[in-house]
Amino acid sequence: MPGEVDPLLRRLERTAWLACLAMAVVAYIVSRGQWSPVFGVLGGGLLIAVSYRTIGSGVSGLVERVARPAGAPEPSPGVGKTAVLVVFRYALLTLLAYVMIARLRLHPLGLLAGASSVVAAAAVEAFRLFTKKS
Repeated sequence: MPGEVDPLLRRLERTAWLACLAMAVVAYIVSRGQWSPVFGVLGGGLLIAVSYRTIGSGVSGLVERVARPAGAPEPSPGVGKTAVLVVFRYALLTLLAYVMIARLRLHPLGLLAGASSVVAAAAVEAFRLFTKKS
C-alpha cells in the first residue's frame, strides 16, 4: 500500500544516522579536535542520504506504476516524470559532491566515512537479524 514503509528500512535509516554521528565523533577524537574531518563525515552522510532518498523515490514511483491492480486509476506522476525527477536528483547529488570536494574542501576520508554510514548500518542490521534468529 502506498505510504507504508518496511520497519527494517526505517531502522536501517536510523542506524545509518547513528553510525554517521558516531563516525563524526571518532573523526573529532582522531583528528585531535579539528573540525574539518567532522564536517567531511557529516557531508558524506548528507550525500548518502540524498542518494538513498533518490533511489527510494525512483523505485517507489516505478513500483506504483507497475504493481497497480487492473482497472485502478493511473498514478499521478508518469514514468517520464519519475525518470526526470531521478535524473534531476542525481544532478543535484553531483553538484553537492562537487561543492563539498572542490569548494568547501571537506576532508576526503571524512566524506568516504560518512558515505559508508549506510553500509555500516546494513552490517549492523544484518548482525541483528542473524543473532535474532539463532
